[in-house]
Amino acid sequence: MNTTRSGRPALTRPDGTPVRVLVVDDDPDLAEVLSGALRYEGWEVRTAADGASALVGARALRPDAVVLDVMLPDTDGFAVLRSLHEVKPDVCVLFLTARDTVEDRIAGITAGGDDYVTKPFSLEEVVARLRGLLRRAGMARQQEEGPRMTVGDLVMDEEAREVTRAGDLVELSPTEFELLRFLMRNPRRVLSKAQILDRVWSYDFGGQAHVVELYISYLRKKVDAGRAPMIHTVRGAGYVLKPVA
Repeated sequence: MNTTRSGRPALTRPDGTPVRVLVVDDDPDLAEVLSGALRYEGWEVRTAADGASALVGARALRPDAVVLDVMLPDTDGFAVLRSLHEVKPDVCVLFLTARDTVEDRIAGITAGGDDYVTKPFSLEEVVARLRGLLRRAGMARQQEEGPRMTVGDLVMDEEAREVTRAGDLVELSPTEFELLRFLMRNPRRVLSKAQILDRVWSYDFGGQAHVVELYISYLRKKVDAGRAPMIHTVRGAGYVLKPVA
């Protein structure tokens, strides 16, 4: 099975070449962080800071997917989307928006968007949404036999979003699921609180490390309850997930 540096099964275009993604956002720091996360997947990424440069980039890259901010300095994302569809009608579009109202969702879907994420967001969520859009659109294929991760007797089905331990279903909240997924992608590796905050919560998350401690305790109660522990604290360093010896 081929995997990315993030530990996820590799996702490529049907011809085996890297997935192409255009990131359109006028915040250079956010665009850089997003691009880095997507390149970490092994994808080819190009950025644009406004609507005009987005169309130039789309003609050059011929992207499979576009991460598109709704608010741009020269126009709005909905107008850009209409022009993008003229360049590449089958492109998948994930909107980024600071607003989370029913009207905004309807506007995005009506304009032809495939999905949306509200700021601030988790980089893991953006990558997962893009992978799902690309697979459903038939524009990418996953180089694996199944979307399952296994560490000891702990099994995660990423597509079904189900977790079992020794065959017993473990019910997790969305945040608990993302935290466990990050731990399972890095078995036996000590992860610091800063790394966990960066990967599981939003890139500009303003909280403190205690939120990690809190969710680790939640996970322990569900994953390790009544069983030999898999989640361990490394004092002064962070946390590690290890199969039971």
